[in-house]
Amino acid sequence: MTLLLLGLRYWPAILVGAFVTNLTTAGTALTSLGIAAGNCLEAVTACYLVNGFANGKDVFDRTWDILRFALYGGILSAGIAATFGVTSLALGGFAPWYQYGIIWRTWWLGDAAGALVFAPFLLLWSADPIPRWSRRQVAEAGALLASTLLVSGIIFGPLLHSEVRNDPWTFLCTPFLIWAAFRFGPREASAIICVVCAIAVVGTAHGYGPFARQSPNDSLLLLQSFLSIQALMTLVFAAEVSERRRQEEHAQQLAVRDPLTGLANYRLLIERVDEQIKRYGRTNKPFVVLLMDLDGLKKINDEYGHLVGSLAICRLAEVLHLSCRETDTAARYGGDEFALVLSETSAESAALVAKRVAHRLSQDAEEPRLSVSIGIAEFPRDGATIEHLLSAADHSLYNDKRQAHGSSSHSVGK
Repeated sequence: MTLLLLGLRYWPAILVGAFVTNLTTAGTALTSLGIAAGNCLEAVTACYLVNGFANGKDVFDRTWDILRFALYGGILSAGIAATFGVTSLALGGFAPWYQYGIIWRTWWLGDAAGALVFAPFLLLWSADPIPRWSRRQVAEAGALLASTLLVSGIIFGPLLHSEVRNDPWTFLCTPFLIWAAFRFGPREASAIICVVCAIAVVGTAHGYGPFARQSPNDSLLLLQSFLSIQALMTLVFAAEVSERRRQEEHAQQLAVRDPLTGLANYRLLIERVDEQIKRYGRTNKPFVVLLMDLDGLKKINDEYGHLVGSLAICRLAEVLHLSCRETDTAARYGGDEFALVLSETSAESAALVAKRVAHRLSQDAEEPRLSVSIGIAEFPRDGATIEHLLSAADHSLYNDKRQAHGSSSHSVGK
């Protein structure tokens, strides 16, 4: 997974690291070189296939990419390392040929389980290592971790070993994996998988838990199979939940946001005005609604095309973003109509904002040049309900249009 994070150009580091590690543990230089070559080729193959066919670093965002990762990184690539490794040991006399199949299966399953358990944790947490949780989420994460440690310790520990060793109590781990996937996401689920894996491996190695057998090899094979399947299904479930959550958030955004400009739409505008009216009841501070028309949009569309007209709308939207505070609301009121809801603002202050919007548009050197007509309505002076306030702002807007048109006609007459 190092190659997925850093790039294929770091493959020599994998080769050297694997060679030194094997040389300092057992075997000869030749067997260590063969094992290192297999490990390096495994990493390069997995990285190439995941980058090319499974969305690269974002492999754990979608279900099909996770399944492809399991195939490329957990099955095919692990088989390469197992083949190189066992063949090197057999040729060097460190493993009997008649046990080639058993050793190969153990090696392959160990690498595959490692890829499915630890690779997601490394990739997901390196992408965004600092979770931004609320206090409630922190408390829930603490409860999840404590519960997982307790249940995993009971299943794979010595405390109740005589009661659970012959019964399939491992299913009790599943609800906590689902909890992590459903309530948090793939990143947190991968961490819980690693916690369960660590406890299960240590307990099984000491002869505890449902997978403990007389043969250590059989114990590890059963445990690795269990962990691999649990990890894969948990990651798939987490990806599906996260995708559904993203779709719901996107649908909610579309319901209250204008798709072209990203500003609030009419529905959200009405909600914000209603909120300001209720706030006035508590604070007794007025607020202002500015209505704006983009002048000559039809002429821009006819002369330059609708694409330029859409860009003109976006240019005005950007000016509105720059001209209001975080507590204000900028909205697209209609086709070429926009609105600003300025909280705790008087009509005099709103007039300064209107001038700032007009000035910024006039300073924009991009063609076609833009201008706006602006109407101002203050609550409750100009209207005590949403309908009356918007009607007053609309009336003020058309007065501004008439004045601008009259000034233009007068200038032409001169």
